[in-house]
Amino acid sequence: MSDFRLKVFQSVAKNLSFTKASQELFVSQPAITKHIQELEAYYQTRLFDRQGSKISLTKSGQLLLKHSEKILDDYKQLEYEMHLLHNEYIGELKLGASTTIAQYVLPPLLAEFIAKFPQVNLSLINGNSRGVEAALQEHRIDLGLVEGIFRLPNLKYTPFLQDELVAVVHTHSKLAVSDEITPEDLPNIPLVLRERGSGTLDVFERSLLHHNLKLSSLNVLMYLGSTESIKLFLEHADCMGIVSIRSVYKELVAGNFRVVEIKGMPMQREFNFVQLQGQEGGLSQVFMRFAGHHRKNL
Repeated sequence: MSDFRLKVFQSVAKNLSFTKASQELFVSQPAITKHIQELEAYYQTRLFDRQGSKISLTKSGQLLLKHSEKILDDYKQLEYEMHLLHNEYIGELKLGASTTIAQYVLPPLLAEFIAKFPQVNLSLINGNSRGVEAALQEHRIDLGLVEGIFRLPNLKYTPFLQDELVAVVHTHSKLAVSDEITPEDLPNIPLVLRERGSGTLDVFERSLLHHNLKLSSLNVLMYLGSTESIKLFLEHADCMGIVSIRSVYKELVAGNFRVVEIKGMPMQREFNFVQLQGQEGGLSQVFMRFAGHHRKNL
């Protein structure tokens, strides 16, 4: 029921690209241009400044974006509540999840959710925790799942699942490191870690501070953008990685990796749902309740 032109405008405004909006909405680029021209004609104002191949929002465009986000959110909530009157769960739910959660926690949960609610149009994007929070603030997703630390006051964080970070080395590594070390040993051990902005690195860095250690004092060979990249790196380099225990369960069972305990330095963390303050409810709440009922299987 919602005005598709507003969806087109929002996509162009978020991506600052007609081409990316076309790809995102599966609509031809001429059709995207036509919808924007219709909006500009209706409001009798330019919505975008065009400088060569680049575009930017005008003041009018910024105002329309502000209101279109509210309008489209209201349409989504209206659709959900109208169908709920008939005990039907219908609508669109856009999820965003940090890399570890997206790869190692969500897939079985998503499969079960789709089986139970086949009329919900479910989608997932993934990135690091800060990227997920940014997507939520930009209204590109409805509900996020992030790792570790509460960051932003305008977001509501709800604990979902416990997790633990562990230090691991490949069993064929030539790195001379025992099964138990102290935090003071860390500066002498080559490491591969997740990138800045990841929940994994945030938790590790916070644990270091409890022992008066800084990330800058460590011998970090590489910062990589995913846990899978770290695991592959460990297969070919004599170093140690810090990852979620969930991500290496199969490798530990198969004997390919071993855990190195860092004595006196627990690295516990929570996976959290994250929502915009004041926008709790709808299909996001349905998914959160569903996930809560199934957390024992994860």
